[in-house]
Parts: sequence; structure tokens; C-alpha cells
Amino acid sequence: LSAIKADARVDFVSADRVFRTTAQTLPTGINRIDGELSSTASGNGSGSVNINVAVIDTGIDLSHPDLNVVGQKTCVPGTLNANDLNGHGSHVAGTIAAKDDANGVVGVAPGARLYAVKVLTDAGVGLTTDIICGIDWVTSTRTDLDPNNNIAVANMSIGGGGTDDSNCGNSNNDAYHKAICNSTNAGVTHVVAAGNDSVDFRSTAPATYGEVLTVTAISDFNGAPGGGAAPTCRSDVDDTEANYSNWAVLATDQNHTIAAPGTCINSTYMLGGYNTISGTSMASPHVAGVAALCIATGACTGTPAQIIQKLRADAQSYTTANPGYGFTSPSGRYYGSLTRASY
Repeated sequence: LSAIKADARVDFVSADRVFRTTAQTLPTGINRIDGELSSTASGNGSGSVNINVAVIDTGIDLSHPDLNVVGQKTCVPGTLNANDLNGHGSHVAGTIAAKDDANGVVGVAPGARLYAVKVLTDAGVGLTTDIICGIDWVTSTRTDLDPNNNIAVANMSIGGGGTDDSNCGNSNNDAYHKAICNSTNAGVTHVVAAGNDSVDFRSTAPATYGEVLTVTAISDFNGAPGGGAAPTCRSDVDDTEANYSNWAVLATDQNHTIAAPGTCINSTYMLGGYNTISGTSMASPHVAGVAALCIATGACTGTPAQIIQKLRADAQSYTTANPGYGFTSPSGRYYGSLTRASY
């Protein structure tokens, strides 16, 4: 059994964690993808998104006042619940769905119903079997007798070794890949982090699996396009590919890749707090939130594969029509088009 880690293994954490003491702010990442212009207008102090989203991670702070956690499952042996004492999963959850309530921060899909699925320990590590347990539990919400708990989107800011046999793991006997395919076949759209090793992600799972939407990271420091902003919590160049982000090379990998802000992202954290972190782990939940918006508004319909391609096509067409919206990246490395919360 292989050990799996949250992308926090190389995420970059600042020392400025704060608690709930200030009025709500619009995080730079949400601003950069026009979250404030979406159907719920992230940051206007009202509105919520009617959808179920799973965070498959270190869990979520179950009592965080800025998060609408409605269900939980722990797959980590020896744990009683899916509460997060690492911070990683709670941070992911806030970018997806922090409430638009005049406090703390706001997410891409404000107030969406969150399901905490703990597959990693509070040290941020776990086994493949634990990950599969979490994926299978998310899948089960689509096949049980309760229509109200159907999870539509699952975020996995998790990374480990693996390859895509282009046959749902049936050719190389990859149980992890099989679980993902079973889940997408049941109707769950899986959004995953590309990884933070600054390499081609063809050997990174679940990023390389063709059935998921893989998210690379860009660096943006001011929430606005155009470049030129000074670095804040870590060194990089504004409006370029993040210098830690993995990328795609194979055409099969490029076909399920999209980009989002991942550097110096402020979001919810454990113990009711907030923190600023960088990594593709932070980029992925931006896209998970966009997917949730698209499905909830009816703009995205059909299978997860069709939803993934619509999200990618919409991002590409908007950037083509508005070149200044995008970002710069080196040739030979495919990061995808920058997502946009246009739904």
C-alpha cells in the first residue's frame, strides 16, 4: 500500500494565521477569477449555492462558523470523526464555499453544503486504501436512497505516484483509478490538484487520471489581471504560472487540465481560524467551486466528462476573446486556460 500525502507536503504556509476578528474580505484568488461577478456575486454579503460538495482531505473544521458542513465521513483508522486538526482540508473548504456573511472570507460557491471526508491524518498523510474508502463513500451518496445527500463535486488536493492506463485501472490493476471511474460513472465530478513538484504530472495520481479535472496553479498577488503586482507571501512573478506547479505534456493529460490561482490564498483554517497558503492544493478548490456554480445554475449538465469539457471550453473561449484575462507560461508546458466563475 502506498503512502499518499496532501499537496501540503510542498505547500507553502505563511505565519500570519488570524482568527475571526475582521470584516469579510474578498480573497485575491476569488477576485482574480471574477467570483464577485458570478450569479451569487461572492463578497456582496448575501446568497448561497444549492449544491453538495465533498472535500476529500484531512477533514474540515466541523465547527468553523464560516463553513456550512452538513455531513462527514472518516476513513482514517483511530479517528472518531472527520474534524480537521491539520488545516489543509479546512483551507480547501473555504475557497470552495466559505459563507458570504460579512465575516472572514468568502468562497467561489458561497454557503454550498460541504461534506468532510477525512482520508489523511492530521499530519497530512494516509494510505491509498484510505483514499479509496473516501472516494467510495462519496460515490455511495449517489446510489443510496437519500436524494438530498447526492454529492455533485469532490475536491482532492492530494498527490502521490501513479500512471493512467487509459482503461480505468483495469489494465494495470490500479484500485485507486477504478474507484475514481466508479465515482465519475455515478455522477461525481472530481477536481484534483496537479501537484507542486514543478514536473510533468503524467506520473502523479490522481492528477494524471483522464476522468478528473486537473488544476494547475498560477501566481497572482493582487486579484487583477495584467501582471506587475509585487509578491506578497512568497516570491514569484504576478500573472504567470506558479513556479512550483506541475504541468501537462501528454495530449491525454492536456485534455483534462485547467488553471486557477494558487499562490498566497487566504481561506478558512482549523480551530476557527484563517491562513494564507500557496500550492496547487489551493488552486484546485477554486475550480471545484466554479464547477459547483456551473452545476447549481444549470449551465453544466450531463456526465462529469461533459461538465469537465464545458468548464475547459468556457475558460478557453473567454481567454481567447479577452487575452488580458489570462497569464503567461513557458512553451512546452501546458497549464490550461484560467478558469472563470462566470456562472
